[in-house]
Amino acid sequence: MKGNKSTSEPIVLSLELKDIYGAFLKENVNIVLHNQNITHVVRVTVKASTKINIKGLKGAPQGLYKIDVDPPSYRYVSQFINMQASGTTELKMTFPINPYKVKNVFFPKFDLIEPGLQQILMSSGNVSGFENKSGKELYDALDDIRRAGLLNVIAKIRATLLTNKRTVLSYIQELHEIRGDRFFAFVPGELREETKNSVAEGLFNPAPDILHHPPQGFTRAGSFKTPDRYGNLQLSFFRNDAGDYMVDIDIDDANGIEHIFQLADNLTSPSGQTHPYNIHQILVGYQHNDPGYSFQV
Repeated sequence: MKGNKSTSEPIVLSLELKDIYGAFLKENVNIVLHNQNITHVVRVTVKASTKINIKGLKGAPQGLYKIDVDPPSYRYVSQFINMQASGTTELKMTFPINPYKVKNVFFPKFDLIEPGLQQILMSSGNVSGFENKSGKELYDALDDIRRAGLLNVIAKIRATLLTNKRTVLSYIQELHEIRGDRFFAFVPGELREETKNSVAEGLFNPAPDILHHPPQGFTRAGSFKTPDRYGNLQLSFFRNDAGDYMVDIDIDDANGIEHIFQLADNLTSPSGQTHPYNIHQILVGYQHNDPGYSFQV
């Protein structure tokens, strides 16, 4: 009589590591799996250009692992996985870029950007720090951080409808100041009223504006935020004595990128501002709203 032989399949973790566009990372990554039930650690360094099969793991009921993946050019991601008792357990993980590892940014040329933005730039000849520049000259003069921030906000306000079915983008008249995490623009008072009207339909919520400082000669006139769980748009309005309106438009990260992608690190810019490259990853990877530029890492 032959001895008993186990017929259970080998325990394998089939791992796919991809960027926000669904492409494999194509670089060497360090992977560490810590078993949460017993003392058992598996370490692997492998190129993530295709599906990765990791063997030597424990299966249920002792198959709970914490997996940490550290790619050189992307953010450090950590999560838990329950391995099946036998056979292959599949896991797909998505990695946003590390903004401080970006080597180059590929921006669209002026003629290929959103037509509404083209018109706004052509109408903006007195932007702070870029006086006497407008249109293509202004666009080309922006550094990578400002241009990325501008395209992020434009993508978001192009996709944000008010109760009258107009987009926020359609109300922007002229840019006053461009920063990496926001811009200030002149708008008609109608935008403020339509934003207030949109609160009743849940398109916007009233929001604190204590951190949004009025430009010289203007006073606060209300602030409103979209109810997105992550990457919400905030419109903070200001008014002067002549009845002119200006709006400070920004996209709030609120640590959203850490929650969306289960990041193990917490990278903040030296200024404490939200890095526009992080906002790009939220817009593309979470909201499926592409600002139109990409990275080389």
